[in-house]
Amino acid sequence: MGRIKRGGYIFVFWIGDHPPRHVHVFRDGRLIAKVELATELTVMDGKLSSKVRKILKELIVEGKLK
Repeated sequence: MGRIKRGGYIFVFWIGDHPPRHVHVFRDGRLIAKVELATELTVMDGKLSSKVRKILKELIVEGKLK
């Protein structure tokens, strides 16, 4: 399991989780969104703000979400 805190959000992912590759986004202990990483950040559940989308793109570029 991976867990990254950034911008007031917590991004949680599991290496051996079921496909498609995705990340769970939490804020204040509540699930905000579930986002597929294999595509151009497709939202599987919830809503994704532009701030969270930007943070996710930064984490991908940094190699923290592969």
